[in-house]
Amino acid sequence: MSTGTILALTLYFISMLVIGLYAYRQSSSNLSDYMLGGRKLGPGVTALSAGASDMSGWLLMGVPGAIYAAGISQIWIAVGLVVGAYLNYILLAPRFRIYTELAKDSITLPDYLENRFADPTRLLRLVSAVVIVVFFTLYTSSGMVAGGKLFESVFGLNYQLGLFLTAGVVIAYTLLGGFLAVSMTDFAQGIIIFVALVMVPIVAFSALNQPSELLSTVAQLNPSHLDLFTGTSALGIVSLLAWGLGYFGQPHIIVRFMAIRSVSDFNVARRIGMSWMIVSLLGAMAIGFVGIAYTHQTQTQMDDPETIFILLSQVLFHPFVGGLLLAAILAAIMSTISSQLLVTSSALTQDFFKTFLHKTASDSLQVLVGRAAVFAVALVAIWLALDSNSSILGLVANAWAGFGAAFGPVILMSLYWKRMNHWGALAGIVSGALTVLVWAYSPYQLDGKQLNDYLYAMIPGVAVSTLLTWLTSLATTEPGEEVSQLFQQVSDKSKEV
Repeated sequence: MSTGTILALTLYFISMLVIGLYAYRQSSSNLSDYMLGGRKLGPGVTALSAGASDMSGWLLMGVPGAIYAAGISQIWIAVGLVVGAYLNYILLAPRFRIYTELAKDSITLPDYLENRFADPTRLLRLVSAVVIVVFFTLYTSSGMVAGGKLFESVFGLNYQLGLFLTAGVVIAYTLLGGFLAVSMTDFAQGIIIFVALVMVPIVAFSALNQPSELLSTVAQLNPSHLDLFTGTSALGIVSLLAWGLGYFGQPHIIVRFMAIRSVSDFNVARRIGMSWMIVSLLGAMAIGFVGIAYTHQTQTQMDDPETIFILLSQVLFHPFVGGLLLAAILAAIMSTISSQLLVTSSALTQDFFKTFLHKTASDSLQVLVGRAAVFAVALVAIWLALDSNSSILGLVANAWAGFGAAFGPVILMSLYWKRMNHWGALAGIVSGALTVLVWAYSPYQLDGKQLNDYLYAMIPGVAVSTLLTWLTSLATTEPGEEVSQLFQQVSDKSKEV
C-alpha cells in the first residue's frame, strides 16, 4: 500500500472523528438530542444520511460486480429500490414525522408503536425492540466483517486489525455525538460515495482504446449482457423488484424522517435523496459495464467481479486519489454500521432500560446508558465478527426482508387505517418476521429450488403480515377514543401541509 493511499485513508478517519467531536460539543444531555438530533436535521443531511445508511458496501461492490458478471438483467433490483425509496418519501415520510411528534414525541420505532396504539400490555414495544436488537446486532457484525475483509484483501493487513480499525472509528464518533454525529458523518460519506461513483466510470470510460465502441465490445464478448431478461424469469423479476417493499420497514432509514426539522422540508429532501440515489446507481452500473471492456482490452484477470471498482480506482488514479476512492467503500460500510448501532442503542435505552428497569430515569442518565449501549452492542458485534467466515452473513442476507415484512405493512397501515389496533400491529410484526425466517431457511423445495430462490421472502412476508394485521384488528376490539382522536389530529395536520 502506497504512502499516498495511507495518507488519504488517515485523513478520512481523522475527518470522521473530528465530526464526531463537533457533534459531541453541539449535543446536550437531552435524550431527544442524542437519539434524534433534537429533530433539527435539514433536508440535505436527512436525504444523504438516509441514502448512505441504506446503501452500504453493496453499492460500490455488489452492483458493479453483478453488472460485470451478468449484465443489464441485474438492473431490476435497482428499479425496485428506486421506486420503493420514492414511495417511502411520498407515503410514509411526512405522515410518519407528524405522527411521531404528536404521539408523545416518540423517538424510537417501538416508542411510536406503543404510543400510536396506546398499548396497555407493552408487548408491542417489547416485541418490536427485540426484533430490532437481535437483527441489528447481527447486521452490524456483518458490516464489521466487510470492513475487516476490505483491509485484508486490498491493503494486506491482518483481518482482525482491519476489523478493529473499522469498528474503532465508528464506535468513537457514534459514542461521542449520537444521532447528530451519525447523520453528519453519513452526509459527508454520502458525498464521498457520490463523487466516487461519478468519477470512476468517467475516467475508466476515457481510458478505453475506443470509448465509442463500449456497447459493441460488451455485446461481442457476451451478447446476453445487453439483454434485460437473460437468466431470469417473471417471478425472478418480481422478486428483484420486491426489494423496494423493504424501505417501509427499515428502522435505520425511517428514523431520519423522524428527525427532519419540518414536514415542509420533505419536498427538498426527496429531490436531493432521489437524485443522489439514481445517479449513484447509474454510476455503479456504468462501472460494471466499463469494467468489462477495460479488463478485456488490458487482458486483466478478474477472479472476483465485485472488486472491479477497487481495480479501476487503483490502476487509473494517483495513489492519493485512489485512497480517497477506497475510502468511499469504507464510507458506505461505516455509515450503515453507525446507523444500526444507534438504532439498536435507542431500543435498548428507551424501550428496555427506561420502560422496564428505570421508569424515572433522567435524560442525562438515559444519554449515558445510550452511550454504554452503543459500546456494548459494538463489542458483541465485534465478537461475532472475529470469525471472517461467520454464518451470520447468511442471516444478514435476509435481514432486509425481515425488517421490511415485520415493520413495513404495520407502519404503513398504522398511518392510514383508523380501525387498526395494537393486537393487529403485534400480529403483523410477529407473522412478518416468522414468515421471512421460515421461507428463507425452510428445507422444502419448489420446482427444485429453495423457496427463497424461487420467490424472494419479502413477498410472502409482506402478504402474511398485511393480512394478519387486517384480520386481527377486525377480530378484536376497536381502538379507544384517545387513539381515534390522535389519528384525526394527524390526518388534519397532514392536510394542512
